[in-house]
Amino acid sequence: MRPADERNAGTNSNTELGEFLKARRALVSPAGDGGPRRRVPGLRREEVAVLAGVSTDYYTRLKQGRHKRPSKSVLGALAKALELDETAAGHLFNLARSVSGSGRNNPSSSIQRVRPSLHQLLDSFTGHPAFIRGRRTEVLGMNALAASLLTDFLVKPVRHRSLIRWAFLDPEARQRYADWEQIAASMVGTLRLDAGRHPHDPLLAQLVGELSMNSEEFRTWWADHRVVERRDGIKRFNHPQVGYLEVNYEALDVTGAPDQTLFIYTIEPGSDSEAKLRDLAALLNGQGPVPEA
Repeated sequence: MRPADERNAGTNSNTELGEFLKARRALVSPAGDGGPRRRVPGLRREEVAVLAGVSTDYYTRLKQGRHKRPSKSVLGALAKALELDETAAGHLFNLARSVSGSGRNNPSSSIQRVRPSLHQLLDSFTGHPAFIRGRRTEVLGMNALAASLLTDFLVKPVRHRSLIRWAFLDPEARQRYADWEQIAASMVGTLRLDAGRHPHDPLLAQLVGELSMNSEEFRTWWADHRVVERRDGIKRFNHPQVGYLEVNYEALDVTGAPDQTLFIYTIEPGSDSEAKLRDLAALLNGQGPVPEA
C-alpha cells in the first residue's frame, strides 16, 4: 500500500456513509430473477430508493454526503431496504450523525482508565480469565489468567495494547487462536462499529492505517463494511503450555464507563478444558500442573 493509501485507510465521515450504503446494497439479492443482466451484485441505487420510499436523487445526495440531516424515518426505511440487523442499523444511524457533524465534539482520543474497584474485581476472578476492553479494542485491564491465556497486554506500550493489532501483527496470535480467521474478521467488524461511533478519532485512523499497510486480510475485511457486536460465544485456543481448550465468554457493558466492556471466560464444568485451565492457573502459581484425580 502506498503512503497516500495509508492516509486514506482510516475513516472519513464524508465518504463512510456512502461506502457503507454501497457495500450493503451489494449484499441484498433483488426480488425475482428477471430483468436486464446486472453488471454488479445486489440492488441498484434506484431500487434501494424505491424500497426506502425516497427519490433516486435524494438517495444519491445522501450517499455522497451532500444531505446532512436525513430523518430517522428515512434512515429506518433504508435499514429495512438493505435488510440490516440491529447492529448494522445502529451503525447506519451513527454514520449519518457523523455526516451532520453532531459527533465532532466527542473526546474520541481521550485516555480511558479503569476504576480501581474494577481492577480488584478482575483479580477476584481467580479461576476465570477476565479483562476489560475499551476503544479501538484496547485492553485496559486484565487478570493474570487472561494474560496467560491470551498475551500480557499491560506490559506492552500503550498504543500496542489493542486486541486487533495483536491479532493481525503478532504471529503468536495466529497460533493462539484455533479459529484465527473467524476471530480476526469479527474484530474488524467490531473496529468498524467503533469507527461509526467515533468517526473523528485520529488514534483509530492511525491504527487502521497501520493494519492496512501490514495486512492484506485486514484490508479485505475492512473494505466490506460489515459490523459486529459480540455479546457471548465460544473462543478456541491452542495454548503452548496446556494445549487445546474451549471457553465460553460473556461481554458486559461497564456501568458508568462509556465504551468499556468486561469480558469473562468460563469453562464447561467437567470438561477437558476445565482441567486444562486449572493446570494453567496452577502454573501461574508456580505449582505445576494439577495431577488428575
